[in-house]
Amino acid sequence: MSVETLTAPPATTARTAQRVPLSVLDLVPISSGESSGDALRNTIDLAQRAESFGFARYWLAEHHLNPGVAGSAPHTLLGILAERTSTIRVGTAATILGNYEALQVAEAFGTLGTLYPGRTDLGLGRSGSPSTAPAPPAEPPVTTNRLVDGLVIPPNRPFRFNTERFAVQARLLGRTPGDADRFSQQVADLADFFAGSYDAGDVPVTVQPAEGSDVELWVHGSTAGESARIAGRLGVRFGANYHVQGSGVLDALAEYRAHFQPSATLDRPHTTVSVDVVVAATDAEATRLAAGYADWVLSIREGQGAIVYPTPEEARGIDALSAAELASVQDRLDTRLVGSAESVVGRLETLQRVTGADELLVTTITHDHAARVESYRLLAEAWGDAGTL
Repeated sequence: MSVETLTAPPATTARTAQRVPLSVLDLVPISSGESSGDALRNTIDLAQRAESFGFARYWLAEHHLNPGVAGSAPHTLLGILAERTSTIRVGTAATILGNYEALQVAEAFGTLGTLYPGRTDLGLGRSGSPSTAPAPPAEPPVTTNRLVDGLVIPPNRPFRFNTERFAVQARLLGRTPGDADRFSQQVADLADFFAGSYDAGDVPVTVQPAEGSDVELWVHGSTAGESARIAGRLGVRFGANYHVQGSGVLDALAEYRAHFQPSATLDRPHTTVSVDVVVAATDAEATRLAAGYADWVLSIREGQGAIVYPTPEEARGIDALSAAELASVQDRLDTRLVGSAESVVGRLETLQRVTGADELLVTTITHDHAARVESYRLLAEAWGDAGTL
């Protein structure tokens, strides 16, 4: 891991490290040799275990047409998780609004919030759009990491969509051109649906069972873009995406805080930051368990969709990657926290201190389900008070 500069954290984001709540982000990965049914049952088990370990929230991601991911219907799965647990909050990170109408989302989460009050989180994400290769930058691109008060900030990596794959997904999901441009209005509509303040002119609109239901609203984003700004302007909670696009995490948080306006539900900015973690009894064992990660990320970034997660023995290993393949995934490798509980906790403290996050969102993927459960157990035990909101 190369390092370009050493800079101090922005004064608006730095805080004293503290034991903020930890939560779980689950993509419902399918492991080599297992089925999607196995992955879904593993998710139910992990949610129950996470609750017993003291994690604050259990959130599901939304991904479609990936051979190795069964988390394509989070709204359906959330009801099952809520029923099979009793105290942990359940939600999404994130519901991709381009795949739905805001009214449908409000009705679905209003149902959950009514049946499971005080436990339902609705996280919203903006849908992507296909693009061609980016134009050459005006200046030579940055290819080295920065250290911001000890936190690794990788260089910005332009995302390239597989346009054919994106077009098929968009058609099957019923997306329309420009749906990403409706994001701000959809988020505002959702807030109004839950508050009972939606204005349709002379036509009265009551969205049941959403109106007045106990649903906590979040917006998630990776850059200092519209997602961060709309979360701030509406006075809702914001999730910053360090684990997928670490280059933009500090800018995204700063943008949210700069635009924050107090609301009826939130009087000050409130953030969570996501991070990839694998914990084991020793650094060596954690490194072994994490061996399949590079292949898995590479399959996503090459446009084929996430593959089934390989065993450590099936994984090619970093040394087997070509220079181009390694460059494609290096940022994800450099921002992943892998090791014993002691070593990972120290890096989590750095992440929280530099970002000023009010919570941390942990996502862990290993081939073996038992190893994944153990990773979360060891982390919660070492962190302490993981679920105190």
